[in-house]
Amino acid sequence: MRFKASLIALLAALPLAAAPSPAAAAEGGRWGGGWATAVQRPAATPWFPNWSEQGFDDHSVRQVIRTSVSGTQLRIRLSNAYGATPLRLTGATIAKTATGAAVRPGTTRKLTFARSASVTVPAGGQTASDPVRLPVRALERLTVTLYFQRPTGPATFHSIAMATSYRAKGDHRHDTGGAAYTETSLSRYYLSGLDVSGRKNTVVTFGDSITDGYGATNDADDRYPDRLAERLAASGTPVVNAGIGGNRVLNDSACFGEKATTRFKRDALAQPGVRTVIVLEGINDILFEQDPSACAAPNPRVTAGELIDGHRALIRAARARGVRIVGGTLPPFKGSALYSEHGEGVRQAVNHWIRTAGAYDAVADFDRALADPRDAGQLLPAYDSGDGLHPSPAGYQAMADAVDLSALIGK
Repeated sequence: MRFKASLIALLAALPLAAAPSPAAAAEGGRWGGGWATAVQRPAATPWFPNWSEQGFDDHSVRQVIRTSVSGTQLRIRLSNAYGATPLRLTGATIAKTATGAAVRPGTTRKLTFARSASVTVPAGGQTASDPVRLPVRALERLTVTLYFQRPTGPATFHSIAMATSYRAKGDHRHDTGGAAYTETSLSRYYLSGLDVSGRKNTVVTFGDSITDGYGATNDADDRYPDRLAERLAASGTPVVNAGIGGNRVLNDSACFGEKATTRFKRDALAQPGVRTVIVLEGINDILFEQDPSACAAPNPRVTAGELIDGHRALIRAARARGVRIVGGTLPPFKGSALYSEHGEGVRQAVNHWIRTAGAYDAVADFDRALADPRDAGQLLPAYDSGDGLHPSPAGYQAMADAVDLSALIGK
């Protein structure tokens, strides 16, 4: 599946008012991130048709995720950040994944919220479940099932999941088989995180569609953050993905949400147990100068200095929270639909600053890891998913391999 660069931008997530359950609040800093996604405003997207605008009514929704770390106590986080009304969740379960929408018999656990099977999440709010005991291994897949007996209205979601979600009519939380789940989607709904107790030093990968994983294989967990989690699994270091396709550093848009400097606090710094953030942002600020669509507006011609100032704002925010921050250089994009010589000059200048200024605590040189030695302005063909911009699974592996693990775990 391919889409032009003019369609890669999606919503950034607005800051939300937290409304955790009492049990979640009591657990405090015990938690680290096992899995996460950044949520977005409900929207119809031509590249990934989804259920966000209509929401759910007497539906069970199954979502498969992969935990980056082992543990015995788990909880999920739900977001109603973009809900116009309170969200009523009738009930939820978590289980170990079998295949497709099926789960492994004997592994299903009922989730509660302040000891209740149901919960109401305020408009603009979020909540976390009570801890549940379910021993899991690093890189094991889990299935979360949410049941909504009543209409939800438009659903807070994440568009580009690169993973299949399943929907069934009626309450099928406890089904081990997947036969009832006859509808599928490639987006996430309401589910924003899985936390694992006793885990610290979460690594948050923060960025645009290249972090989000466009160009990876559906249901294969071969995005660059997934491959980085595999490299770190033996150390017990959690890795979570806070990428949103099309995210920009400097500008919001009417269609595509808020800039990275606005969403950084919630999507990166508020992740449980966060210690390090890897930032890969800026290519869409450059690309959108060439995009005439209304959804790209405002799309001013950006300068390297403006982008650098935006990166400095992210660095200041991380330092204020005592969080390490790693700068990722912007990968090549020659041959993509919105390439320009001006944009290439900006990219090169920003990358030079990331490499040499010493502003970031460390550098992940994704540009050099992905570039074609015969033409450093474009992706190596083996690393190109086909649009000149997004890496292939092999490219995502090369990105993960380019990260110095000592910058993340202090060895």
